[in-house]
Amino acid sequence: MTREKALAILKKYVESESLMKHALAVEAGMLGYAKKLNENVDKWSVTGLVHDIDFEKYPDEHPYKGLEILKEEGFEEDIIYAVKGHANYTDTERKSNLDKALYSVDELASFIVACVLVRPSRSFDDLEVKSVKKKLKDKAFARAISREDITRGAEEFGIDLTEHIENMIGFLRDREKELKEMGLSLID
Repeated sequence: MTREKALAILKKYVESESLMKHALAVEAGMLGYAKKLNENVDKWSVTGLVHDIDFEKYPDEHPYKGLEILKEEGFEEDIIYAVKGHANYTDTERKSNLDKALYSVDELASFIVACVLVRPSRSFDDLEVKSVKKKLKDKAFARAISREDITRGAEEFGIDLTEHIENMIGFLRDREKELKEMGLSLID
């Protein structure tokens, strides 16, 4: 499955700008880790893009309806499995690096974007790990984002949380520059 085809399929199910930005942010983390770990960049990119394909139209059936959609659209089984595993309540063991990366990147990508949105610069360029960690302790900030999933995701992925945050800031910063060149943005 190519990124272009996956993006076209995603656009059939997602109209919300915020959900599309979330998909792009998760994709940024997946791309970064695929490169860092020498994994299949296309597969990891696609997985990040489509992980919430059903969330807008079928929120009460997420991710189960998404699994059906992905199967019907011809996505590979390991992508479908990773998407199933990113939701804790499916009781799906995260086995592969792909599974663990998606789970670890999902909530943290949203949290870091939220941190950028409240900064005066509204930029990833001056965001520091210590600022993100401070916001993680503030339970009122971005309260819908699970701190437990962020911590557990890093643990399952086998990466120190500080290093994970640092990596994700870098991945999002790099992707934001690429997206702006295409006339898109994670934060505007």
